[in-house]
Amino acid sequence: MKRSAAEILREYGPFPGADRVHGVTFDGQNVWFASGDKLIAFDPKSGKMRRSINAAAHAGTAFDGEHLFQIAEDRIQKIDPTTGRVLATIPTPSGGASGLAWAEGTLWVGQQRRRKIHQVDPTTGEILRTIESKRFVTGVTWVDGELWHGTWEGDESDVRRIDPQTGDVLESLEMPPGLGVSGLESDGGDQFFCGGGGSGKVRAIRRPRRGSGGK
Repeated sequence: MKRSAAEILREYGPFPGADRVHGVTFDGQNVWFASGDKLIAFDPKSGKMRRSINAAAHAGTAFDGEHLFQIAEDRIQKIDPTTGRVLATIPTPSGGASGLAWAEGTLWVGQQRRRKIHQVDPTTGEILRTIESKRFVTGVTWVDGELWHGTWEGDESDVRRIDPQTGDVLESLEMPPGLGVSGLESDGGDQFFCGGGGSGKVRAIRRPRRGSGGK
């Protein structure tokens, strides 16, 4: 496994009325994050808050190109980002859920203490497959066929790329001590957006590109 220090490119927040950052997602223009009782969108270029939606938002967040998906305790809600209306609801996998991502037409649900990532049918909530992880799973994201997830145990946190078949850790970006990763999302390019839990911040870190010296 390749280990390196996470390169923090920028910090956003804290934002008014948002004490915590849970799930994080990116719609191509705005970064959205879950803050408990609302979803908040901000511009990653200016760092300015754009809007908010009142919604139960206790853990992971995802975007399928049209709709937001948000973990709300024992369920995942499909939300219209324009109106904030809940369009559909599916149950979370038994044992709770932490991270959430959209890829291959399905949802990928992290389970923190069970150290698992489930591929879930977004219509029925049926578990299609399960990947075992070695550490607590917080945020989850796919980018360019790579599966990454955040971890947070005690004072240690990292963002790691794992083999989607075996769960083996291939690469780890280690956060400085005390900086946790609650939510995780790729911008589709050279950055990850990482939720910072109780700091109320979102941090952008560099995503290593293979074949380019790790930078």
